[in-house]
Amino acid sequence: MPRSLDAFHDSDRVLRLAAETFFDHLSEMCEGILVVDKSARIVWVNDRWQRNIASLGFSNADEIIGRPVEEVVPNTLMRHVVETGKPILLDILENKAGTYLVSRFPLHDESGQVIGAVGLILYDQIETLKPLFGKMGRLQSELAQAQKELARQRRTRYTFSNFVGNSERALEVKSRARRAAVLNTTVLLLGETGTGKELVAQAIHAASTRARHPFIAVNVAAIPETLLEAEFFGVAPGAYTGADRRGRDGKFKLADGGTLFLDEIGDMPLALQAKLLRALQEREVEPLGSNAVSRVDARVIAASSVDLATLVADGRFRSDLYYRLNVLPIRLPSLRERPEDLEALCEHLLEQIALEHEMLPKEIDREALEALAAMPWPGNVRELRNVLERACSLWDGMRLTIEALREVVPEIDAVAVRQETAVLRGSPGAGVEGRPVGSRAIDAPAVPPADPSAIGETHDGAATLPERIAALERAAIREALRATGGNRVQAARRLGIARATLYQKLAEFPELAEGAPGRAA
Repeated sequence: MPRSLDAFHDSDRVLRLAAETFFDHLSEMCEGILVVDKSARIVWVNDRWQRNIASLGFSNADEIIGRPVEEVVPNTLMRHVVETGKPILLDILENKAGTYLVSRFPLHDESGQVIGAVGLILYDQIETLKPLFGKMGRLQSELAQAQKELARQRRTRYTFSNFVGNSERALEVKSRARRAAVLNTTVLLLGETGTGKELVAQAIHAASTRARHPFIAVNVAAIPETLLEAEFFGVAPGAYTGADRRGRDGKFKLADGGTLFLDEIGDMPLALQAKLLRALQEREVEPLGSNAVSRVDARVIAASSVDLATLVADGRFRSDLYYRLNVLPIRLPSLRERPEDLEALCEHLLEQIALEHEMLPKEIDREALEALAAMPWPGNVRELRNVLERACSLWDGMRLTIEALREVVPEIDAVAVRQETAVLRGSPGAGVEGRPVGSRAIDAPAVPPADPSAIGETHDGAATLPERIAALERAAIREALRATGGNRVQAARRLGIARATLYQKLAEFPELAEGAPGRAA
């Protein structure tokens, strides 16, 4: 038999030759090789590795053979490899000789016992790679920061404490919203623009068991109709020309486990309403361009500034979807319906404005507050904040007066004139623009007309305008104190004015204070 065939069948010899050949090539490819025994003492280094001897403080290889590896190579992990029997495939070694890219492998005998380890210097010009490593480090840091910021944005910012107000209507909203938080049903928020629908939606989410999961908000009116389906249900990979090859998750998928807030749901096209209804009923979505459905667990809170029942009657909103959404409706009152909350709202908003603009919070005086109470506020709390923020920006003083408001709301004088006219005509309950300044509500109890005999007259028998106004105020206060048994808090509420205003009027009309029973609260 030829010699070559003998060699082929001699497996041990083949493996030995292969190992020798591989080691020779490895020795040529690497920048240095170091071998230690099972006691982690150096037994051999190749010629290339010996180039580092001088940098490590030695003159030749004979000085390092037999020494513990740590005495020669600071920061090495060769002993760790010997003790654990596990390789370290890639590592960066830094010491006084330089910075190196290294690998370390255990050596085993025929029985599998660890008898030593070999260390390879793969690259010794690591300094040239430091800019690349630095860039990678910065990219990783930026990615972590972006993920943290995305997670923060998907958390709620508001709780029930942010819905300011202690009026009967405000307390009713918070009561129903807290009830909704402990349930897992669909909620429908109804109210004019600026009444705080998203704030309440976030508060419901924050108080629910889903609070640790995302809160995803979508304004239906702000998304083009052609993109709505993809925005809600996602896109399958390559669904259409230009689509992402990896696909894209929709808002339902992003809100899985959490809450999906659909603002201005009344603007959703009829064609998409049917798919939304199925997603709500079956709790599954089908991405655009896909035949597969995926399960989702997202609670839906919908909001609308228009009457959905009217849209249903007009055929612009599906009745079955309306009934599916209208499980737990919550109507948010307009600012006109809760003017008694105006003072607390102004205080809260002024503190917010000061915090955002890093300035001291400003106050608002009583006259300015009563002037604001006379405004119609079609934009509700959002409009109120806008007015206060503009006033804070333009007014130098620390106290907002009627003059400060006049700069940003020129029509405030016209509103005040209409209020005085309504008072003189004795027409309480005349609507938003016709109620007295600082009135408690649109349906506040009517003030009885003044006693004609109480109106002062001049020398020619005619009462002046200030005298007529004073007589009307005097008669109304006397009647309110009589009806409440002298309780000034209740009298102020009955009159639709602040308690401080009532005390001021009693100081102007001492005969009323003296004649009233002594109950102050």
